Amino acid sequence: MTRFLMATMCLAAAALSAGQANAAAQCAPRADIIKALGDKFHESEAGRGLINPNVVLEIFVSDQGSWTVLASDTKGQSCILSVGEGWDSPTITAALPGA
Repeated sequence: MTRFLMATMCLAAAALSAGQANAAAQCAPRADIIKALGDKFHESEAGRGLINPNVVLEIFVSDQGSWTVLASDTKGQSCILSVGEGWDSPTITAALPGA
């Protein structure tokens, strides 16, 4: 919950500093969100897939296991869909005993 509030506050600050009014506090220009994810949470893109021809689903993950799921449109706008901790990847699974 704390991470979600921090992400929302960072995005709201970025949106306000850009002088844009967004319908949802979790949406901002893609470049601003990606910069905030890297600067604040050390997350980088781990994967992506098409939702439809105009929207891409993107997953950002940190080495510490935090993760963020974005939906980004072709106009450069992104919205945070979900955030969390404890990302499990094949690399993590392979390192677990008995895996």
